[in-house]
Amino acid sequence: MKIVRLLILLAVLIGGLVIGSLNSQPIQISLAFWELKTTSGIAIITSLLLGALVGGGMVMAGLVVPMYAKLRRANKAASIPVAGNTPSAAPQTPSPFDGR
Repeated sequence: MKIVRLLILLAVLIGGLVIGSLNSQPIQISLAFWELKTTSGIAIITSLLLGALVGGGMVMAGLVVPMYAKLRRANKAASIPVAGNTPSAAPQTPSPFDGR
């Protein structure tokens, strides 16, 4: 698994170098009160990274955090014993025949 991660990292690094070297024209990005002078390759890579971070944050906020909350509630509910389901004094041994 470590080799696969290393190969993916190497492919992303090479892709970034190719994008940066093929797009070396200088550009100016005008923000409200600030102007940024950079190359188009760096602007492309930065916007891709920012988009991935924003998308990951939206997935975390919309799916992962509510799922963890639901899992915590389910674990709390499973750990509280219900009054009607008290185990008997002697635990039953499982049957060697499972009905199949």
